Amino acid sequence: MNANDLQLNIADTLGMLLAEIAALTKRADAIKDSIKDNATAGGASVVEGNLFKATVVEANRNTVDYKKLCADRGITADELVAYTKVCAVFSVKVTSR
Repeated sequence: MNANDLQLNIADTLGMLLAEIAALTKRADAIKDSIKDNATAGGASVVEGNLFKATVVEANRNTVDYKKLCADRGITADELVAYTKVCAVFSVKVTSR
């Protein structure tokens, strides 16, 4: 039996698409890393092609270390529950067979 003989269903199609996306994302990330590495080493922060332009942008990101905040303020896990919002999230997990 070869791949052309298989009866593919929606799960198979989704799995194949996600595999293609993963491969493309890996390639795109490698190119992005190369552009960022060049720019942070003093190279161009803008790379222009015939169809697209890639620009390296620096931004600061702030995050709160909730574990440290709770420890420093003496906030227990039980107290934190009163300020925690819970909502249902649905996702589709795909694995190969």
